[in-house]
Amino acid sequence: MTMIKNFRAQSLLVALILFAGVTVSQGVAAQGNPQAVMRTSMGDIQLELYADKAPVTVANFISYAKSGFYDGTIFHRVIGNFMIQGGGFTADLQKKATGEPIRNEASNGLSNKRGTISMARTNDPHSATAQFFINVGDNGNLDFTGEASSRTWGYAVFGRVISGMEVVDAIRAVSTETVGPYADVPVEPVTIDNVEIIDG
Repeated sequence: MTMIKNFRAQSLLVALILFAGVTVSQGVAAQGNPQAVMRTSMGDIQLELYADKAPVTVANFISYAKSGFYDGTIFHRVIGNFMIQGGGFTADLQKKATGEPIRNEASNGLSNKRGTISMARTNDPHSATAQFFINVGDNGNLDFTGEASSRTWGYAVFGRVISGMEVVDAIRAVSTETVGPYADVPVEPVTIDNVEIIDG
């Protein structure tokens, strides 16, 4: 009887170990998304990019990053209780030429919560190119709710900050001003030195 109990206990232990192994491997697979390190003049921001949820948007961001497009661009629009936006202008507020716009993937089920990174765009839902913003608060009003209008299309979340949120908060606290047609421009430029992609 003791041998049977021991055998059952060992079998249960093996089953638990195997189950744990499956769980861990699934967790690793879920963490297989690429990451990016955004090096700024105020510190590093590390991102997980949701290639599984926003493949077109992530591929677009990675392409711009690997080409060096973001090197020397700035966070040109900072609204402290809303978001920080960058990736399109040089320090002297010259807009950089971009590639073709991409399809809006805001219907992917992700929400514009604090710490997520999303694509900036014009009133055309499918006009995003290189510019992005990091949400500094929960901005559910930017989420996809339907295809009826530009507003309901929302803004596509394609990643989240996994390290360096204190840098994001430092950026959102900088003083801003209006420069020509541009509002909410940091008085002292906050530059993006480069964006390095770390494959998942």
